[in-house]
Amino acid sequence: MENPKALIFNVQKFSIHDGPGIRTVVFFKGCPLSCKWCSNPESQSASMQILQPLTKDGKEQVCGTYRDIDSVMAEILQDKDFYEESGGGVTLSGGEALVQIDFVQALLCECKKNALHTAVETSGFIASEYFKRIIDLTDLFLFDIKHYDSQKHVRGTGVTNDIIVENLRMLIKAEKNVLVRVPVIPHFNDSLDDAEAFARFFIANGIREIQLLPFHQFGQNKYRQLGLPYEFDGYKSLHPEDLQEYKDVLTKASLKVIL
Repeated sequence: MENPKALIFNVQKFSIHDGPGIRTVVFFKGCPLSCKWCSNPESQSASMQILQPLTKDGKEQVCGTYRDIDSVMAEILQDKDFYEESGGGVTLSGGEALVQIDFVQALLCECKKNALHTAVETSGFIASEYFKRIIDLTDLFLFDIKHYDSQKHVRGTGVTNDIIVENLRMLIKAEKNVLVRVPVIPHFNDSLDDAEAFARFFIANGIREIQLLPFHQFGQNKYRQLGLPYEFDGYKSLHPEDLQEYKDVLTKASLKVIL
């Protein structure tokens, strides 16, 4: 296909949290994981959805639009000057962007033709062949690790971490630029024992720098809009100061920690 289409639910401009500099983040619908704390539950389904209004005078919102390469690139390139000035670029996120691999590969090719820095945010739960198709087109992988224990990973996300760990090791072996990120979730992976186990896992796999992502409630209302249960209702959001001891455990293991 010369101009493939993908199901996209948001294009966020002027982002500063998804890679270096000022970035445009393209959010793809569809994810093989079903994380119980997901802040973008509308990203999990690979189909268009309706977000119901939270007030009587509100309107329904359609979540997900099929867009082609040309329209997405036109929007991305509107801010090329900002990328150049800030050292920014484009980040592909989701959901799991790599589920729509044909579009992702084509979009990354267009980004490189325009000399844009590229990042892919991934759960890692995807066929290794998909990573290989984009490995030379991606400047930075933002790679999330939810749990070091495969069975506990299943309980929180619905899938094991086996293929995730394999893909992470593949990227590290290929000497790709990988930033491993850990979403710290209450009663799932937030104990100091978890921090110690993560430290052992990272050291064993040649990882020396990680980023901690504190649990938050930004997506709480979306569960109500989608008519979905939310198991983390009532949990307090975590802040950087809440994770200082957690960070200290990792730092003592000679890991560089971004928080």
